[in-house]
Amino acid sequence: MAVQNNNKLGAILIIIVTIVFAAQDAISRHLADTYNTYMVVMIRFWFFALFAIWLAGRKQGGLARAIRAHHPWMQAIRAIFLVLEIYVMIAAFVMLGLIETHAVFICYPLIVAALSGPVLGEKVGWRRWTAIGIGFVGVLIILKPSGNVFSPAATFPFLCAVMFAVYGLLTRKVADKDDSNTSIFWTAVGGAIISTVVGMWFWQPMSGPDWIWMAILCVTGVLGHALMIRAYEMAEASAIQPFSYLQLVWGAMIGMAVFDDVLRTNVAIGACFVVLAGLFTLWRQAQKNIDPVPPAPAVKP
Repeated sequence: MAVQNNNKLGAILIIIVTIVFAAQDAISRHLADTYNTYMVVMIRFWFFALFAIWLAGRKQGGLARAIRAHHPWMQAIRAIFLVLEIYVMIAAFVMLGLIETHAVFICYPLIVAALSGPVLGEKVGWRRWTAIGIGFVGVLIILKPSGNVFSPAATFPFLCAVMFAVYGLLTRKVADKDDSNTSIFWTAVGGAIISTVVGMWFWQPMSGPDWIWMAILCVTGVLGHALMIRAYEMAEASAIQPFSYLQLVWGAMIGMAVFDDVLRTNVAIGACFVVLAGLFTLWRQAQKNIDPVPPAPAVKP
């Protein structure tokens, strides 16, 4: 029997998820330094699709129910956005490092809040618009608009945040008729098909040790996904989602310890602005009884 409404245990699980995902990001960066990103993402989605098929088979109705989507085109668009977001995210890790990529990417809940009006028809009041504005001031502080900061590389993590926000909004949009089992199945299998169509042209031989890292990457993707599903099954989303910001902390620690990334002062200050604005937005959603869009588990296949 699943334990329901256990926010404490849910918070512990989501903290573990942030650690797993931070480690996964580091492995992705390591592999992308040597191998083509398209191949790495393709292999990740293969394993993620197998996990989704196994998960669907265990649910009531099995694979037949998971395949029958009421919003097939929207589900397909979700998968496309997720694959593109992961491609760009890994490229950002290589070009900018874990710290600065995560520092900008964490603005995605603010983008969700900003777009929830035109996309979902939700009312966005002045308090949330103020929080959104403060969050984007934080992004500008991180980017430090001087010199060469507005290089193409600097726009990558922000583009990731926009794509992931749209993915999250579409996830909410399809939830009116499609359950989470269907959305996970379409995301994983659709992502595997898309990434294979692209990645099969970029296959490279991989060394033995790196195959071990690749296997760990796939396992951590499935593990993190399974733990996140479990966390949101047993706890309120508004109670545990703020802990997702800890991924920035773990990513920064790994980046400095393993890749010699440097935590610049403006990045630390800007990240604080973004996190505080995001937490305020989540609090306002909880106050108004609007369920926040949880980070879609499929973001880290």
